[in-house]
Amino acid sequence: MLAQVPSLDPWRFQFHPEVWVLVAFLTGSYIYMVRVIGPKAVAPGQAVVTRFNIGCFIGAMVMLWAASDWPMHDIGEEYLYSAHMLQHMMLSFFLPPLVLMATPEWLLRVLVGDGRLYRVVAFLTRPVIAAVLFNTVVVISHIPGVVSASLDSGPLHYSVHFAVVMSSLIMWMPVVGPFPELQISPMGKIIYLFVQSLVPTIPAAWLTFADNAVYTSYDQPVRVWGLSVVHDQQLAGAIMKTGGGIFLWAIIIFLFFRRFVASSFDYGNTYRRDHPVPDAELTGDVDVDTEAPLTTADVEREFARVPATDDRPS
Repeated sequence: MLAQVPSLDPWRFQFHPEVWVLVAFLTGSYIYMVRVIGPKAVAPGQAVVTRFNIGCFIGAMVMLWAASDWPMHDIGEEYLYSAHMLQHMMLSFFLPPLVLMATPEWLLRVLVGDGRLYRVVAFLTRPVIAAVLFNTVVVISHIPGVVSASLDSGPLHYSVHFAVVMSSLIMWMPVVGPFPELQISPMGKIIYLFVQSLVPTIPAAWLTFADNAVYTSYDQPVRVWGLSVVHDQQLAGAIMKTGGGIFLWAIIIFLFFRRFVASSFDYGNTYRRDHPVPDAELTGDVDVDTEAPLTTADVEREFARVPATDDRPS
């Protein structure tokens, strides 16, 4: 059970062994899959993982630990709803893409297979279904009654976080998922993420313009950094809208430039050619069997063939 009444010291250290066990389990499982299963699942000579995969996995584990352990977890669950919102942003916007980019295609195919589970994943990761599922979970997780109940119940609290992470993984699959056949086109990704950036506007505005405590569980006499409960809610709304929007729009701009600008610029400004330059163009020599040189006689013959016209005004 989570503590319902916080102590007088918001910054007291609280040890969460379940977080360390989870991170250790995920790390051990990843190492086992890469070292034991991976060499049997890829073609001979093919790399099991890349440095990019490993870097993303390390980043994902650091993100999971930072969002779930002291002090983020304790401040966010007992004092500041803005910290709670930042925690959810880390679990839904930052952690899932790192997890998916850390997962090689072979690893997910080993875990999912090609049967019923794969068909379920393919269905849930359709853009419309994934977006509706993700945003439904986000809305439910921010209902005042759900927030208050999760603060009083440990199992419910972790169940909400689990639902947020799983729905986020499904939402990000069409963008950076390991299965290329489930990813959408570059333009589709831009539109998909643009829509995702608009949805948080409604709950963010609700929090920003509320003039009383929406979440009474955070109306505590001890205030961290002197933030009142209303200012804390406003900050949470700003994090939800601005923080998520900036992150998604950064990805949108990156995808746009990579797909529509960088490729055109490189093609038009590179000194490289798609085909080798003919020797005749470099040396001035022409193969008489394939192309005869143009002479003065050829030009005079063409002028004589075309009838002359008098363009002078009458």
